[in-house]
Amino acid sequence: MTSEESALLLFEEAMAFTYSAALRAAAALDLADHLADRPRTPGELAAACGADADGLHRILRLLAGRGVVREDAGGRFHLTPKGDALRSTAPMPARTGVLMFTDELFWSTSQRLAASLTDADPSFEKAFGMPMARYFEDAGREALFYEGMAAVSDAENPLIARSCELPARGTVVDVGGRSGAFLLTVLRERPGLRGVLFDLHPAADGRTLDLDGVAGRWETVQGDFFEAVPPGDVLVLKRILHNWDDDDCVRILESCRRALAPGGRVLVVDAIIPAGNAPHQSKEMDLMMLAALTGRERTADQLEPLFAAAGLRLDRVVPTPSVMSIAEGVAA
Repeated sequence: MTSEESALLLFEEAMAFTYSAALRAAAALDLADHLADRPRTPGELAAACGADADGLHRILRLLAGRGVVREDAGGRFHLTPKGDALRSTAPMPARTGVLMFTDELFWSTSQRLAASLTDADPSFEKAFGMPMARYFEDAGREALFYEGMAAVSDAENPLIARSCELPARGTVVDVGGRSGAFLLTVLRERPGLRGVLFDLHPAADGRTLDLDGVAGRWETVQGDFFEAVPPGDVLVLKRILHNWDDDDCVRILESCRRALAPGGRVLVVDAIIPAGNAPHQSKEMDLMMLAALTGRERTADQLEPLFAAAGLRLDRVVPTPSVMSIAEGVAA
């Protein structure tokens, strides 16, 4: 590759953020909902969503190049199977997840990634002018984040649950499980299991887990996982450790080790970064965490000493069909 070819390729890749911006615009304007019943021209779509027709056409043109929509000979745009999950009524809607991943929390901080690396004391407060807790005091921001994460979890939970090694009977504790969505999936997959939803503020209620097939097989327990965790045969930490530094991770794992039944397992479910430099979504997620100063994704080699310091042995790492992997720990 010549220097000129390298430069041109890098220029093109540097503009990749425009696709994310177009996806965000499509989600914010509910374009997929307006295309669900029939194809429409940019003018018809603009009238339906209150947007400028020319600007909307330019966004649709870019999305068509990525296969999210397609344009027919009459200039009408159709929603494609790739873009179908942008519909609010899709079986697995992605709209809120797209809005969450392109929110200011990640969008603005990613732009200043280099500055965060050269800053002697980088912090979320310095980037946003407020602590993270205050940032999420805004009801809209908090709702978007949790609704977006719920959309992501709904898509990945069945894939992860089917990849977990779970006993036929016993108790599984969803540590920091908030809404109980993953626990619900596990209990449906394993009818002989009982579940405990453990969180500082468990958000599950009767609408979440009191459903056919799982009613009466679970309970909520409120508490702090730095202090203690309810006993169980399987303790699950899904998207928990990546939010904390190494010392805090050891404290959480120590709580799990004390609560683990004989022969039990601790399952750490995170976007574990595979060895080597092949593309993997965990690496993009890790940079988003780095930019937002909210934590990190780890490799198996980085997790192993944390397990050991907590009195656990990292037995194996199981990949799933999603970006997430399962690091299985047993008592050392």
